[in-house]
Amino acid sequence: MISLTVAGLTLREAFRRRVVWALLVLTVVLLVLSGWGFSRLIGLDTDLGTMTSGEARLIASVLLNLIMFGFSLIAAIGTAFLAGPTLSGEVESGQALAMLARPVRRSSVLLGKWLGLLTFGCGYVILAGLAQLLVVRWAVGYWPPDPAIGLLLLAAETVVLLTLALLLSSVVSPMASGIIAVGLFGATWVAGVVGGIGAALGNEGVERVGSVSRVILPTDGLWRGAMNGFQDPFALAQMGQGEAGFPFLSDAPLTPAYLAWAAVWIAVVWGLTALSFQRRDI
Repeated sequence: MISLTVAGLTLREAFRRRVVWALLVLTVVLLVLSGWGFSRLIGLDTDLGTMTSGEARLIASVLLNLIMFGFSLIAAIGTAFLAGPTLSGEVESGQALAMLARPVRRSSVLLGKWLGLLTFGCGYVILAGLAQLLVVRWAVGYWPPDPAIGLLLLAAETVVLLTLALLLSSVVSPMASGIIAVGLFGATWVAGVVGGIGAALGNEGVERVGSVSRVILPTDGLWRGAMNGFQDPFALAQMGQGEAGFPFLSDAPLTPAYLAWAAVWIAVVWGLTALSFQRRDI
């Protein structure tokens, strides 16, 4: 009961922050611009002739992954900077003392804050992603093969980053925790791109960079699984032999073993956060 109460308070506080309005503005701008761009694909004159509706849908599936990455980046920045003040900010301001001075377990408070932020982050990704899918369907008539799986994996990516940001906020300042979390998110994505290039070139050493990074921080692995759910199955064949090096195409869905690892990763990092928060002086 305490955890649910804290979750509700955390969710209410999240909506009061200016970060939420920034997320809303960025989302609307991205939806409007992408809708205009997708609507121009059919009938577009190129060097190879006028683009047909089938060609437009194929290109739209690749561009959709690019747009969805934009949403995942917005969610990453938003959740990281919302999670930062949740622990470290309240401890530094003394707000945490008012609640924890009572007979309330710190783990219950942490769980409530995590659930509140999780509800906000996952809700944003799913609603914004669904809106983008509907925009693409309206503009070019394309609908992904596995939209539900793609949206759920985007939400799981948000949970991973949010959990990491909470861990960081338990040991460093709010601003630093947000910067580090977003920096690690970007570094892991870049490492995944480097690994994809290595796979395309047949260089196992470079390819291993991406594989290791996806184990250390599962955000890029979950993102690649989401891309596979959004993209046209024929897109890989159209790209040819170098598709593994293209950053907005995924060559295979995620395995159950990797999904299990992502769940274990979240549980372990949450446990470390609880341990760190339990030992911190209030």
